[in-house]
Amino acid sequence: MIYAANFKTNHTRTSTHAYIQELQSQLHQKKSEDSVYIFPPLTALDHYEAADFTIGVQNAYPVLNGAYTGEVGLEQLQEFNIKTILIGHSERRNIIGESQETIAKKFRFFKEQGFEIIYCIGEALEVREAGDEAVMAQLISQFDGIDTNYEKLIIAYEPIWAIGTGRSATVAEIESTHNALRKTIHKPILYGGSVKGENIAEIAAIENVDGVLVGGASLKPETFLELVLH
Repeated sequence: MIYAANFKTNHTRTSTHAYIQELQSQLHQKKSEDSVYIFPPLTALDHYEAADFTIGVQNAYPVLNGAYTGEVGLEQLQEFNIKTILIGHSERRNIIGESQETIAKKFRFFKEQGFEIIYCIGEALEVREAGDEAVMAQLISQFDGIDTNYEKLIIAYEPIWAIGTGRSATVAEIESTHNALRKTIHKPILYGGSVKGENIAEIAAIENVDGVLVGGASLKPETFLELVLH
């Protein structure tokens, strides 16, 4: 299983250091085949002495460096030996306004740099309510311009209506969507959307769920460890 913690706009450098120290002290208990990823805010990037996890970034601009006010490029990531990135998260699509064209451009750039990419897809509630066919049409459209055969690709399926709402998709909804995705995408597929200690066991047991991308439940080391060590 893959366990990925997305801090979003939470934590400081100081609190991230404390979090990682506590995480390191407990990760020896995890299964050897499981993988852990931490995505702190950009200001919290540092030279962490990773025990058994990977530090990635939630976002970056597809350039080495240059005149891009407010953005972080490859040069800044290289300083901290970052080689993993989240791309396509629904909050960047819907709040920041990233188009599929922009997302695909970012994907191509970081693919060329050999990054491990966790690529996010998801559907809105009105699409889910329109039925499975509408859901799959929406999800497949989000692969436009994306090389789904890229060797360092991980997919994260996150129904937008389940992110931060406390409402997770049902086991049946997750299973049917992951099974449908597996028919076209032969990469690890994570589920994201209100994953927590109370539902991690049933989510992890679903066929074709290879891991979880976690928001709120990842913000405290003890609640994230509850998932990793369940």
